[in-house]
Amino acid sequence: MYKIYINETPLLLFDAGKGAQLPTVGPQEMLIRYTGKAKFLLNYADMLEKTQRYDRVIIYAEDYEKLVEDFKGNYKILEAAGGLIYNEAGEVLMIFRRDFWDLPKGKIDPGESKEQAAVREVEEETGLQNIQLGPQLTETYHTYRTKKGKRILKRIHWFRMDAPYQALVPQAEEDIEQAIWQDLDTFLATSPVIYKSILEVLQQRD
Repeated sequence: MYKIYINETPLLLFDAGKGAQLPTVGPQEMLIRYTGKAKFLLNYADMLEKTQRYDRVIIYAEDYEKLVEDFKGNYKILEAAGGLIYNEAGEVLMIFRRDFWDLPKGKIDPGESKEQAAVREVEEETGLQNIQLGPQLTETYHTYRTKKGKRILKRIHWFRMDAPYQALVPQAEEDIEQAIWQDLDTFLATSPVIYKSILEVLQQRD
């Protein structure tokens, strides 16, 4: 099952084949059967770009591969990588960018592995050095539009990383205002403004 965040609302693509039981939905959720037409998917994507009234939207199909292929076909796929980084005190490295708390990440360059990209982006966005790369934790998906209106589906590969405590240098040219170490429980208790997909990554903590 794919979960794609559109304007902070999760859109789930659900495999209804082989006798699968459909999910139960609540009053602020939608369950929709895929008609087989890619334009149908864009109608719901456009709707979610304009409203946050739903807790989640689920689109299901017996032909799940076609559903996923048709959805992706509406977008340019952008591959990216980033890190959930801990220091020796168990603090997590958080950045503040464009009014949201976030984790360091960025586009995978041509010829670069996702592991290499994840480490490079963390170094560039925070100035962090002596990074020890750990296992991949999860993947997240979200959509956005370019200034010219092109639809982008961004897939981010997230890795666990460790590094010794050190002063951080936020990358101003990437609009990063702060890069700081945070005790995660204390940080989350403040109800920070943070992307839902990033919260999912933080849930992968030890």
